Amino acid sequence: MTTPEPGPLSSAGFWLHHAALAWRADLAGRLQPLGLTPTQFLHLASVAWLEDLHGPPIQQEVAEQAGADRMMTSKVVRTLSARGLVSRSPTEVDGRAVRIALTRAGREVVDRATAVAREVDARYFGDEPGPLRDQLRELAEHRGL
Repeated sequence: MTTPEPGPLSSAGFWLHHAALAWRADLAGRLQPLGLTPTQFLHLASVAWLEDLHGPPIQQEVAEQAGADRMMTSKVVRTLSARGLVSRSPTEVDGRAVRIALTRAGREVVDRATAVAREVDARYFGDEPGPLRDQLRELAEHRGL
């Protein structure tokens, strides 16, 4: 009698994928009253984080922080700008580069959205997510290598 090949239900990757889908759907539902999608929140939070570190970032830095490509970031930043949540301006050195800054409304929304995201994270990962976060970060940074 042979043992059957392990199916997808025995794969950690399968469950990681489904857990990520559930987390994202929950986050999306909780961000919707704030008028944000998870992708918009990620970009807005990236602007806030980088701005707090060293002042208004350039759009490429936002893309890198968010883990998004430049075209997606450009589209999202334009949407956030149209809503008055960020301002866009050319940089002093390179007119092609765009500097992004939170507006007062953007700061208020990102603060509220961050609180929502923390609540969702606590529901999924508990009050002490450090070890899991560190493991996921290591996997993401090494891309499985």
